[in-house]
Amino acid sequence: MASKTTQSTKLDYSHYACFPDDGRRHEIIGGDHYVNPAPSTYHQTVSRRIQFQLYSKIELTKKGVVYYAPVDVQLGDHDIVQPDLVVVLADRHRIITPTKIKGVPDMVVEILSPTSMENDCTLKRGVYEKAGIPEYWIVDPFEHRLDQLVLENGVYQLRSHGEIVLLSVIENVSVDLQEVW
Repeated sequence: MASKTTQSTKLDYSHYACFPDDGRRHEIIGGDHYVNPAPSTYHQTVSRRIQFQLYSKIELTKKGVVYYAPVDVQLGDHDIVQPDLVVVLADRHRIITPTKIKGVPDMVVEILSPTSMENDCTLKRGVYEKAGIPEYWIVDPFEHRLDQLVLENGVYQLRSHGEIVLLSVIENVSVDLQEVW
């Protein structure tokens, strides 16, 4: 499980910028500091395979950009996260700054690790839903499962899919799970 540091003052980006570059993932959620160890090699393999498919179909066709961790996403004053993958479509490129993504991306992907499972499935899901991120994927590399959550009326709804997952935020873009596992 990720470790959490609680303090009396809510942390913001100025605090976040002072965290050490120590190979661990630092995030601020609700003003609290969370730390996770570096992901496993299999986690990174699954991330790269999904990222490659998204990159090929989104970035190479100039429909948007795909970032992989670590990349800072500032959703609000007290919510700075580092999703495993982030998609920002071309019409929203203005939220990309030289140092971070400041605003709501079109899609985020979190790949579960034993230390991040609770945060990714509950805490971050709530933060992403509240921020209004249109699509959120929770990927379990060990169970070979991908939960595609799509925002409808402010609430994430689980979409069913087969081996091919069609993105809801952009037409004609999909990920073939047979190429991920």
